Amino acid sequence: MARRLLLLSNSTMPGARPLEHAEAAIRKFFAGVRRVLFVPHALHDRAGYAARLRERFAAMDFALDALEEDDADGAPGRAIANAAAVYVGGGNTFRLLHALQTRGWLEPLRARVLGGMPYLGASAGTNVATRSIQTTNDMPIVQPPSFAALGLVPFNVNPHYLDPDPSSTHMGETREQRLREFHEMNDVPVVGLREGSWLEVEDDRCTLGGARGARLFVKGREPSEHAPGDDLSFLLR
Repeated sequence: MARRLLLLSNSTMPGARPLEHAEAAIRKFFAGVRRVLFVPHALHDRAGYAARLRERFAAMDFALDALEEDDADGAPGRAIANAAAVYVGGGNTFRLLHALQTRGWLEPLRARVLGGMPYLGASAGTNVATRSIQTTNDMPIVQPPSFAALGLVPFNVNPHYLDPDPSSTHMGETREQRLREFHEMNDVPVVGLREGSWLEVEDDRCTLGGARGARLFVKGREPSEHAPGDDLSFLLR
């Protein structure tokens, strides 16, 4: 299976420009690419989102074209078919998947990525790359036809993963408790991806990158810790 994915937990770190913490990895990942197709549909203000990211990508020496849905001549379909690479940005995962499904973009995008087109995702864009969006942190502000996502990898991710704080007096569930609840009803492994970390997938190889590592949740097992540089290719089998 030909696939190249760079799945970021988050797009922005405190005090840094968008994607700055992963800039070296992104430049390497998009080597040879001049134009990137941007999917801004996780946010309501798509035009503003695209304008901000266009400036940021220009600083990394890439041109950015936003995927638009209002062209009557089928331009979005052509844009996906002709793209050299894609960046699916963060925001609300339910809104993003709803747009991909109802506008008929899910299958064309999946086909292009599984055919080798580089896919960069951050937060919501990482969620929709996986089996389903059932392990997102977002509020369901809109109901997509299905929770099933692109399925570019056979596991789920929980971006922005937070470790339990033993000193907290908050009475809601920790992220770990919520993921254990997910496994009461589902079998899919989940990578709890801490901020500043990412997964890089190259065909049948998956490597954990970034600075802070990840916590892996597998049904019937205790969670396991993984450090940057660890080989997680077993998750693709």
